[in-house]
Amino acid sequence: MSKKYILQTQPLPIPVPDNKLILEHFGGATTGHQQFSLARMVAPPGWSEPHQTPEFDEVTLMLRGRKRIEIDGEQIELSAGQSILIKAGARIRYSNPYAEENEYISLCMPAFSPNLVHREAE
Repeated sequence: MSKKYILQTQPLPIPVPDNKLILEHFGGATTGHQQFSLARMVAPPGWSEPHQTPEFDEVTLMLRGRKRIEIDGEQIELSAGQSILIKAGARIRYSNPYAEENEYISLCMPAFSPNLVHREAE
């Protein structure tokens, strides 16, 4: 009988060029899940990504620090203890313009994929 759970003890570091730490616990890169992905992120001060229009819903749960999110032209500051659900199709941009690093959990449904994120050229 196969187990009805997966205990993740070694999340996969996903290399990115902007000094942001991404540790995928579940998703396409680690477990082959396509329904969702779950990752822990740590973004350094001054970090930002280009605008994107993902084909997935994304839930962010802030663990520490703050994160700026631009959603369809509106700016939101997400602080430790807060969470947000951003629906697929929104034009968004994530950044950390603050002096301290931030840490958060990201849940994407369906799973994050470079083919589904649609990042704009900077």
